[in-house]
Amino acid sequence: MSKEPVLVIMAAGMGSRYGGLKQIDPVDEQGNIIIDFSIYDAVKAGFKTIVFIIKHQIEEEFKKSIGDRIGKYVNVKYVYQELDKLPEGYAIPEGRVKPFGTGHAILCAKDTIDGPFAVINADDYYGRHAFEAIYNYLTSTEDDEKYRYAMVGYELHNTLTENGHVARGVCVVDEDSQLVTINERTRIEKHGKEAEYTEDDGATWVKLPKDSLVSMNMWGFTNSLMAELEKRFVKFLDEDLPKNPEKAEYFLPFVVDELLQENRATAKVLPTSDVWHGVTYKEDKPQVMAAIKELKESGLYPDVLWA
Repeated sequence: MSKEPVLVIMAAGMGSRYGGLKQIDPVDEQGNIIIDFSIYDAVKAGFKTIVFIIKHQIEEEFKKSIGDRIGKYVNVKYVYQELDKLPEGYAIPEGRVKPFGTGHAILCAKDTIDGPFAVINADDYYGRHAFEAIYNYLTSTEDDEKYRYAMVGYELHNTLTENGHVARGVCVVDEDSQLVTINERTRIEKHGKEAEYTEDDGATWVKLPKDSLVSMNMWGFTNSLMAELEKRFVKFLDEDLPKNPEKAEYFLPFVVDELLQENRATAKVLPTSDVWHGVTYKEDKPQVMAAIKELKESGLYPDVLWA
C-alpha cells in the first residue's frame, strides 16, 4: 500500500436527542471526551493523520476543545460539511436545515483524502481492537477487479443503551465473512434481556438475535469510494431529494450496499467483541463515565491520556 491510511471522524452533527454539542462533552474527570479515546486507540493502531468533518458553526469550540490538543500528537486536518456544498446547478431546498447525511459528509472530504481511509462517528467509543483490525486491513488490502472495502461488525448486545432506542445497520454476512447486505433498523430497543425493533412506531415488535452483527459506521475504504459517492450523489439530488426536500439523507451504508448488489465491491466484515459506548441520550453519560473508569483501571488507558 503506497499511502498511509487516514482516519476520518464525522463530527458535524449537533446531537439533537442529546441536547447539546455532545462531541465535546467530557466523559472522565480529566476532561477527556469520547473522541480522545478513539484517537488514542487509532494512534496506537498506527494512524498518523486525522480528518475531522465539522460545521463552521462549531469550528471555534471544536478546535479549542479537541483539535488544538490532539494536533500535538497526530496530524490534524479539517473538512466542513455545509448544505451549500452541492454540485454546480443545484441549490439548497427551501426550508432545509438538516445535513445531507453521512455519504455527503465523506464526499465533502474528497479533496483532502487521496488514499485509503477509515470512517467513524465522533460520538461513539469503538474499542482498541476495532482500530487495530481496520488499520491492518487498510494497510494490507488493495482494489483489484472489485473495490475491496471493510467494516467492523459489533455484536448487537454490545451496542444497546438502557435509555431509549438506537439505529443500527443489521448485517447479513456470508461464510467468508463478506457483507451481503445491511438492513437499517432505525428503532431498536432493549426489552428486558431481548433486543427488538419496530417499523410501525411500536405497534409491533420483531426480535433480533443478540449476537447479530451490526454496523456502527466504522468503515474502511480505498479512495475509489470518492468517485462513486460523487456520481451517486447527483442521482440522490435528482431522484430522492425531491420526494422529501427537508429530510431526505444520502447515507454512506446505502452507497456501499448499492455497490455490493451491483457486484462491483466487497466489504469484509471484521468482527470484534469490543463493547460500544456512546452518549445517545443524556442519561447515557453516567454509564459511559463508569465504563471509561473501568477501562482505565484495567490498564488499557493511562489516567491522563495525552500526558
